[in-house]
Amino acid sequence: MAALNPADTPWAARAGFAALIEALGPEDTRVVGGAVRDTLLGLPVADLDLATRHRPEEVVRRLENAGIRAVPTGIAHGTVTAVLSGGPVEVTTLRRDVSTDGRHATVAFSDDWREDAARRDFTMNALYADPVTGGLFDYFGGLDDLEARRVRFIGDPLQRIAEDHLRILRFFRFLARFGDSPDAEGLAACTARARDLMALSRERIADELLKLLVARDAVPVTALMVERGLFAPVLPEVTADGAARLADLATAEAAAGVPPHAIRRLAALIPADSAVAADIGARLRLSNAQRKRLESAALPAEGDARALAYRIGHDQAVDRLLLAGRSIDPIRDWTPPRFPLSGGVLVAQGVRKGPLVAATLKAIEDRWIAEDFPGEARLTALTAEAVDQALSSDNSRSA
Repeated sequence: MAALNPADTPWAARAGFAALIEALGPEDTRVVGGAVRDTLLGLPVADLDLATRHRPEEVVRRLENAGIRAVPTGIAHGTVTAVLSGGPVEVTTLRRDVSTDGRHATVAFSDDWREDAARRDFTMNALYADPVTGGLFDYFGGLDDLEARRVRFIGDPLQRIAEDHLRILRFFRFLARFGDSPDAEGLAACTARARDLMALSRERIADELLKLLVARDAVPVTALMVERGLFAPVLPEVTADGAARLADLATAEAAAGVPPHAIRRLAALIPADSAVAADIGARLRLSNAQRKRLESAALPAEGDARALAYRIGHDQAVDRLLLAGRSIDPIRDWTPPRFPLSGGVLVAQGVRKGPLVAATLKAIEDRWIAEDFPGEARLTALTAEAVDQALSSDNSRSA
């Protein structure tokens, strides 16, 4: 049996992990899923999940007896979160599916490791490791698939998709992150069942899509999804033109040394129209901040780069410039200054309170921006000119 070197496993040194395993019993508990996969690939491990033979109530009892805080985050489905000083660890009882409807599953607890592995989505996600020795358990060829960079469903792809329609998007996200080429049977099944995505909540779709868009091979995988009609049921606005814009954006990001951003990349995929962006943001139930950024990115990058960054913010200016194929060098290490003038200064110089102060202040700010944010001496001169014009105009009106 293949094994990981326990000294090299990222969980071995995690604070509180040894005590957790001792409480659960290493003979009844294994590390599972992404932590094992990512360790084998030499990638950082974000989330740590354990599978155990113990029923959830027994897990809680054992943790509490060991002085470990237990949170019943998903106890109906067998999941208890162990709160460790080194970070939370999800502990889930071995399960088998009793029934599924494409969105939710009814499960029964099990003590069979293979049965638990069989209900998972892809072979590379059904790998288990002994938490102490590092010994690996592979029931469906996941190690070979991982070595070949092949994303493959466990068992019949159509059955896996029928159990959870989100697996269609997960197939492409994992392909973009880990794969070298698509598994033909899995690709065919995802293509055939694309309309099943319509049954999913838009939040779940958005979560998977945004993760996919920043993955290693997001560009070719997204193009493949467009070619296969995967977006049509839920985002018909995404076409081959959008896939081409995403490719251009990814090239621009790489040339500028800018990390990919999911919302910026989503903006590339859809038509450059703020109304369309607003509709898609609402449809995908994006957060208010995400919607605002998506709508902004759909607008043109007009005028000077620094002026743009001053008016809409650095990040949104980067979005628009990159999407327009323009350089971000003028704002790369530049922090937009704060306009140092207030209406009170103008009132003190005789400008009448109200709309005239606001208009004069805006005129000064516009000149200050147009002249690339000059220093105090020039701002004083601009202010004097604007105040003279305001007073002259006001006097003429009064006369």
